[in-house]
Amino acid sequence: MSEISNQVKLAARAEGCPTSEVAIGDSVKVGGKPIVIIGGPCTVENPEQMEIVAQKLKGSVSAIRGGVHKPRSSPYAFQGLGEDGLDILQSMSQKHGLPTVTEVMSVEQLAACDEKADMLQVGSRNMQNFELLKALGQAKKPVLLKRGLSATIEEMLLAAEYIMAHGNPNVVLCERGIRSFDTFTRNVLDLGAVVALKQLTHLPVIVDPSHAAGKRELVADLARAAVACGADGLIIECHPEPEKSVSDARQALSLEDMIELVESIKPIAAAVGRSVAGDVEKKRQITVVQGIGSKSAGKLTLRKCNARKAARG
Repeated sequence: MSEISNQVKLAARAEGCPTSEVAIGDSVKVGGKPIVIIGGPCTVENPEQMEIVAQKLKGSVSAIRGGVHKPRSSPYAFQGLGEDGLDILQSMSQKHGLPTVTEVMSVEQLAACDEKADMLQVGSRNMQNFELLKALGQAKKPVLLKRGLSATIEEMLLAAEYIMAHGNPNVVLCERGIRSFDTFTRNVLDLGAVVALKQLTHLPVIVDPSHAAGKRELVADLARAAVACGADGLIIECHPEPEKSVSDARQALSLEDMIELVESIKPIAAAVGRSVAGDVEKKRQITVVQGIGSKSAGKLTLRKCNARKAARG
């Protein structure tokens, strides 16, 4: 373990400690052998849009993403549907059995999101919003923590530490590209950080190739590269009519391209000794109920890792 282990205590990977598994809803776990695919639009626009997304992607993805609170660079850009969007997400999830991922931007938004979504995303702009991170430590739902635009690996791990130290061990890290001098891609996907994080922390690590690329024609290759280097999952933007998306239209895949991408990932996953999770209904049928909640399971894994770390002195 490198020198950051002195600062990163709960998130640090002890020798021999496996990657923790974080549950999204009742049937999906991130961090195990299956690679989890999360797909959906940048923004929840209306019920009809989300119904099409769920119908098309069910069986190819494990969870649906959709923003209802949008951190936009311009104050004049669409800011999201708010709680109306949350209701749309929740209704879709209940109908199709697909867990949902949505972004929370402030402490004030947390209670409603924690009640109606299955996973709470912290966007890159809020990675060091420490009051929000502390509040997420008290949330019932798991947290997807995205790397900040210019954040170091240590800063990202310390942000996760805030959430864990305040009571929530269920954190998934997301590499989504960092800012660079080059403007051809929206950001630069740091796959080296994925490899490093897999060695430094027991937390699952997923990749967002959509925000890294900024252009849909680059997304598939970046996604496949992420799987090859050990990512535990992917979160990818897709839309029934990408050109008509109210936000980030340029990077959104069509639903057909999304399904094709998932299929193309399967042989790569097999080559690195993994599989691709996707058929949620089939997994639901074989899921064995362990009798402990997802937060308790996370704490149990954490105690085991800390015990091993303490035993080494």
